Amino acid sequence: MNDLLIRFFIVLFPLALFVASCASEIIEKQEEQIRLQQEEIARQRKEIEELVVARQQEEKKRQDCNRAFRDLEKAQAVKDPHEAVALYRQGLRLCPDDDVAHYELGRILRGMGRTQEAKEEFEAALKINPNFFDAKRQLETLQVR
Repeated sequence: MNDLLIRFFIVLFPLALFVASCASEIIEKQEEQIRLQQEEIARQRKEIEELVVARQQEEKKRQDCNRAFRDLEKAQAVKDPHEAVALYRQGLRLCPDDDVAHYELGRILRGMGRTQEAKEEFEAALKINPNFFDAKRQLETLQVR
């Protein structure tokens, strides 16, 4: 009986080790898959957070520009160029990417004889919108002088 038991252990022990080794490899592969999935989840969460922040910034920018348009509309209606310049600058502080506002401010400044400031505004309009033909033409006219 002892002989049979010893043979049994001689045959089964390596088999048990082999099975344990296989199970260990499977567990390691599963752990690696879980780790990779957790990294992917963390990456996606970060991406979602960045998108949320970007959306909030866009919303704030949109709200700022909506407030700025009130100043820009007032600037178009006033007769006093100094007041118009102040209103355009106030609007552009809130919404600096408005190419038309830069252009209109440049026109007013040009009319006031403030050509350097006018050039800067036309250049700002062109930086925002390189295809802004009227701003390009105004700038060329000022550079000829």
